[in-house]
Amino acid sequence: MAFRLFVPILAGATLRERLLACIGATIGIALTGVISGLAMGGGPHVALLVAPMGASAVLLFAVPASPLAQPWSIIGGNSISALVGVTVAHFVHDPVIASGLAVALAIAAMSFTRCLHPPGGAAALTAVLGGPAVISAGFLFPFVPVALNSTILVTLGFLFHRLARRNYPHVATPAANSHGTADPAPRERVGFRPEDIDAALTALDETFDIGRDDLERLLRQVELQAMVRTHRTLLCEDIMSRDVISVPEHVSADAARQQLLDHNIRTLPVVDAEARLVGAVGLRELTKATDTVKGVMSKAGTASPDTPAMSLLPVLTDGRSHAAVIVDGERRILGLITQTDLLAAAARVQTADKGLAAA
Repeated sequence: MAFRLFVPILAGATLRERLLACIGATIGIALTGVISGLAMGGGPHVALLVAPMGASAVLLFAVPASPLAQPWSIIGGNSISALVGVTVAHFVHDPVIASGLAVALAIAAMSFTRCLHPPGGAAALTAVLGGPAVISAGFLFPFVPVALNSTILVTLGFLFHRLARRNYPHVATPAANSHGTADPAPRERVGFRPEDIDAALTALDETFDIGRDDLERLLRQVELQAMVRTHRTLLCEDIMSRDVISVPEHVSADAARQQLLDHNIRTLPVVDAEARLVGAVGLRELTKATDTVKGVMSKAGTASPDTPAMSLLPVLTDGRSHAAVIVDGERRILGLITQTDLLAAAARVQTADKGLAAA
């Protein structure tokens, strides 16, 4: 039980993510100090880096999806809090009272300006207790070095996360309706609704370090994983069609279109000269084709034969994909699962479950 105190509390934290955070923080803090030094010059009374940048780097590189780690939270939270701290120190000369008042007012200011950032409390405290360098800077301190440090750190963080293929600034991307109507995406029309999340958050009466949109995405993924686990015995190889119609990537668009019409299908896998899957085309893509299918084919949704069939739901309900291609390790086509195949399998599973319940 004692060792449970040392278990990481961050969900989804992997060794790769932590190593990336260490590398990012090293680069971010070092370059922020170097660039700030070049911008402000040296000297014993010049603060090149303020201590809250270390805490900001933890959030920026270790938990970049956190609402507390977004650009405005870092720049606005640190700068506004430092301004609050300098103002309090100017009017309140008792350091103990000034410290408490500065942190309290910084929390209020960050809350009202929607840039809550934990290191902002440290920035306010630094403005009160920072010593000669802060005193000599006066009301310039919130801007140089605090705002300057924060801006440089966020810029470096943005570049680092781009190179690491991370989504930063973090923007939750809920499933969109690809038909251009006001209806929710198909997989969001069942189960819980957005108002249910609002009601649950109100009932819990707590603040969580996760955006509301991210919370909805997480809960929808939990629903999917629970369903996949429940029906794990139904695999793709159990329901896939095996006589798959495909076309070479250099076939003419007219020939591919005729294949779709002749076989009354909506998706044609496209293969290369070695019969390996390279994409897929449907009537939507072929309307843009003037020569061969290679120039208009789209990425094909794929799965392996031993993949749980129900895990294909996100692919087959995105409003764009009508089929998933089942491939082996060398991307050779083994089968195909359409929306109809999955719907029929789900209906069969539901009927079987009802039969077992009745028995």
